[in-house]
Amino acid sequence: MKTTSLYAAIDLGSNSFHMLVVREVAGSIQTLSRIKRKVRLAAGLNDDNTLSAEAMERGWQCLRLFAERLQDIPQAQIRVVATATLRIAVNAGEFIAKAQTLLGCPVQVISGEEEARLIYQGVAHTTGGADRRLVVDIGGASTELVTGTGAQTTALFSLSMGCVTWLERYFSDRNLARENFDRAEEAARDVLRPVADKLRYHGWQACVGASGTVQALQEIMMAQGMDERITLAKLQQLRQRAILCGRLEELEIEGLTLERALVFPSGLAILIAIFTELDIQEMTLAGGALREGLVYGMLHLTVDQDIRRRTLRNIQRRFMVDTDQAQRVANLAANFLEQVQDEWLPEPVSRDLLQSASQLHEIGLNIDFKQAPQHGAYLVRNLDLPGFTPAQKTLLATLLLNQTNPVDLSSLHQQNAVPPRAAEHLCRLLRLAIIFASRRRDDLLPDIQLRASGERLTLILPPGWLEQHPLGNELIVQESQWQSYVHWPLDVL
Repeated sequence: MKTTSLYAAIDLGSNSFHMLVVREVAGSIQTLSRIKRKVRLAAGLNDDNTLSAEAMERGWQCLRLFAERLQDIPQAQIRVVATATLRIAVNAGEFIAKAQTLLGCPVQVISGEEEARLIYQGVAHTTGGADRRLVVDIGGASTELVTGTGAQTTALFSLSMGCVTWLERYFSDRNLARENFDRAEEAARDVLRPVADKLRYHGWQACVGASGTVQALQEIMMAQGMDERITLAKLQQLRQRAILCGRLEELEIEGLTLERALVFPSGLAILIAIFTELDIQEMTLAGGALREGLVYGMLHLTVDQDIRRRTLRNIQRRFMVDTDQAQRVANLAANFLEQVQDEWLPEPVSRDLLQSASQLHEIGLNIDFKQAPQHGAYLVRNLDLPGFTPAQKTLLATLLLNQTNPVDLSSLHQQNAVPPRAAEHLCRLLRLAIIFASRRRDDLLPDIQLRASGERLTLILPPGWLEQHPLGNELIVQESQWQSYVHWPLDVL
């Protein structure tokens, strides 16, 4: 591999140091390496903002690891930035001078506003969904809040609170008492109040979180079988669970790793304050943040207005998908969804995910016909799909796995992108669309009427169609049986 195709971004954060190494592929980035070390730099700040020798040594030790990887990458294709702790540390110059010697390239201490802008760019390049968004990133010593539309930011704020500083300030006794949470949340709300009105003025259709706290919440919710949407009710539930644990060293929540546990309560308190003060209804995990913003900035790639569509195109090209057939199935599935939507009330995201599953349903054929659904599901589960959340990837993989043959009902219930019943509905419509598009010709598609009454689906076909199409008739009879095995009634008229 030519080293000139490699790019690296390093983020010297207040809690962790991160390095991302990528190469550009078809207008997107392909991750080659991610290295993360918990350095907890902010914990080494004393009352007069002097970094301790121990904290600096932890940081330098981490950079010795990073430096080995950077030797293969041209200096012009490396960006190293330092954030909140090194913005305020009075002896930051000493740390940075040695850091630059170790890495062999410049280290830039960026302003809070620039950090917020880069985080937003990272989100805009990697996260699907609504175009008008609020981005929240809770770092170790600062919290960034950004509103924007598409690639453009409309309001940028970097606030002096973070999960490490709030840990030292409000949970220093390691006590997870209700009073400590109350104090931490009230202090966070005091920091938020001066900027809340401006953020609300710009508004948003979707809220995404790009921090370790939000990542930890996603891991907890997936481990516990909840859907991926973070709500205030779920945050309050986790707060109560933490309080019951009593002390930080005894904090045990299913899905919470030991690595994240130390700063989780303080991050949770800040996030609850953000939800409360800004009246946020729900939040999902962003696909990228500061490091992705740095990389995309070096590559000078424009933000694609429909990231998911770009991802689907790239995957189709890579696995030689018949795009005409994929679109034929997608159109038919969309038509079916439209016919039953009054009865089945699909969630807004359902239509997009049904379209995406239709566009990808044949990718497994590139490996082998016999187990194409299993291969397709494996690929979707394991490929990097910018624009799709981890839970949405799991749902797409589950739909591909269940596109034909007997239905694995448990897999549809184990995904957490949409409610189980909604996943069943998407699966039924996709399966029918694939059957009726199997001749791979638009002029042979019959005029199909679909009716839903509760969970009962009724297919109404043109008179004589079943008699004229014995193979089609056989496929539909078989499908009716398979759906009946999982108690999905399907009538054919």
